Order: sequence, then C-alpha cells, then structure tokens
Amino acid sequence: MPRRVLRTGALCTGKDKEKRDRKKMIGFYNYSVILTYISLISSVFGMSQAIHGRFKVAVFCLALSGLCDMFDGKIARSMKNRTEDEKSFGIQIDSLCDVVCFGIFPAMICYLLGVRGPVGLVIIALYCVNSVIRLAYFNVMEMKGALVSEEGEKYYKGLPITSMAVVLPLVFMIQFFVPDFVFIICLHLALLVVGTLFVVNFRFRKPKNSTLAVLVAVVAVALCIMILRTRYRIEFRHGWPWLPWLRKL
Repeated sequence: MPRRVLRTGALCTGKDKEKRDRKKMIGFYNYSVILTYISLISSVFGMSQAIHGRFKVAVFCLALSGLCDMFDGKIARSMKNRTEDEKSFGIQIDSLCDVVCFGIFPAMICYLLGVRGPVGLVIIALYCVNSVIRLAYFNVMEMKGALVSEEGEKYYKGLPITSMAVVLPLVFMIQFFVPDFVFIICLHLALLVVGTLFVVNFRFRKPKNSTLAVLVAVVAVALCIMILRTRYRIEFRHGWPWLPWLRKL
C-alpha cells in the first residue's frame, strides 16, 4: 500500500488520504478530541466572564478546562482505530487549545486582578512566552516519542502547562484569608514561578490515576471555598497594586 510522509514526520497511508479527501470539512470531529473542544469553549466563556469581573465563574471555567485536559488523552487513546492523521491532529489541537486555556486565560485573569505595572507586565509576558515554548517543545518530543524513559514510563520535561488550572484556583481561594496586597503579590509569584518551571529542564513523571484523583479533590475543595467565602475585595488600580498600602507605613 502506498505511503506518503507528512511534514510532521507521521506516515499517511493511501486509505487515510482517500478518507481525508472525501470529507466536506477540514479537521476531525470524533469523540477523541471532543474534550479538547469543550476545554477551549469553557476557557473562552471564562474570558468573557473575567472581563466583566465575574472571577468566580472565570476561575471555575479554568478548573473545568483543566479537568477536561486531564482526561482527553485517555479518551483519545481509547479509540483504537485512529489514523496517523487523527493522532497527529490530536497532538496539535491539544497544544493549540492549551495555549488559550492555560497560557492566555490565566494571564488575563491575573492581569484583571491586579498583576500590572512594569513588573507585572514583564511577568505576564514571560509566562505567555514560556507557555508557547513549552508546548512547542512538547509537540516535537511527543512526535518523536522521546518522552518515554528506559523503563517505558512516560514523563514530562518541565512543568506541564495545565498545572496552572490547579495553582490559580488555590491562589484565588486565599484572598479571603489574607490582605489584598498579599493576595496580589501571590498572583505575581504564581505566574513567575509556574511560568519559569515551564521551561526548566527537569523530569516530571506523569501522575497516576490516584494522584489525579487527589488533585481533582483539592481543586474541588478550593472551588467550594472560593464560591462560598470570597467576596471580591480586590480593588482595581493601575500601576503597582501594593504602593498605596506601602505609603501608609
């Protein structure tokens, strides 16, 4: 059977090409990528809510996107008859959606909450650039099958970008327990530390199901506290959010 080499390096059979040419719309719409699309829709809706100051809804949408991303790979792998095109498309569409869901969306929330001024904008820019670098590198390594240890165990290099779906709800929750300036400093630090770890070269073993269950439970508790207790005490100020507090000393 004739085969053609794609630019991505994957092999495409003549049967795959025939199926693709018969389609009336480009792209793939089977259940293997449905959670990825839901994750993107959730984040886009969350952005619209963050713009209007509904941060509880926005953070909830971020956590929902993270939950979808947690299981989209497992669902995709359950589809045994995927073509090489579908597998390559799944890798690419997942990363493209992750740029929006866990790169731009969290940075937007943090900016609206007070990560501003020269330092804040530098941190946001660094976070966004590192998220894109991290995802591009992951795509290259994933296509090569290079992210597997000698024991056959899969791992990440650098902190996964979806980790912000866990970190930001936890940071957002603490605003009820600390002064406003401490909360905004925590937002700065969260973006800076997580964004830096995106590109630091260390091995991060892919979490097992038990670990994922714990993470889901922790985020669920944080969301419950956020919904029941937080009252949006954050004031929107341009420039350095903590300068007014420092002037009172």
